[in-house]
Amino acid sequence: MEFYSKAQKYWKDIPPTVDGMLGGYGHISSIDIDSSKKFLLKFLRDGPNKTGAHCALDCGAGIGRITKRLLLPLFKTVDMVDVTQDFLTKARTYLGEEGRRVRNYFCCGLQDFSPEPNTYDVIWIQWVIGHLTDNHLSDFLKRCKAGLRPNGIIVIKDNMAQEGVIMDDVDSSVCRDLDVVRKIIRRAGLNLLAEERQENFPDEIYHVYTLAMR
Repeated sequence: MEFYSKAQKYWKDIPPTVDGMLGGYGHISSIDIDSSKKFLLKFLRDGPNKTGAHCALDCGAGIGRITKRLLLPLFKTVDMVDVTQDFLTKARTYLGEEGRRVRNYFCCGLQDFSPEPNTYDVIWIQWVIGHLTDNHLSDFLKRCKAGLRPNGIIVIKDNMAQEGVIMDDVDSSVCRDLDVVRKIIRRAGLNLLAEERQENFPDEIYHVYTLAMR
């Protein structure tokens, strides 16, 4: 429980800005969003089994950076979930007019959150899996699987360690290597559909990978 309460306390003190959400790396936001859009469009445009564009869920949504720039332009409606109420409050102004298409602002840790069954075309989980234990991440992914509509996908985009698991005491999170994340995905009964390394990020930060599954 301390793992979660320490993280909650850390985020309470972070300013509700894009720079705050990205740990001082606000300048990489556009590169990140552009790559995510290209990745996602492969599924939204792909023939008879294409993923729908009705409703998306933004997990660990913060002030809505991804909701605003990636999900609202592509989906009719979006739901947001984040553990920090101040971020969700800020999102209501940050999202502007388009924010009217956000149906729900759920204030909840992902370890306790259950997506509504058969509801989402895309469940987007970015820079937040490190705040879940292995068991809670696996269980959450199982619940996400139940939350998908036909041809829906779950996307994880996150930092990956070179090897093993690295603990960060500052924000109470872990960074896992790709193999560890793949094992957790398999344990949740999901199949990997695509995997891509983010390009053009600063050299000093972890490698970032985007993984799609269903």
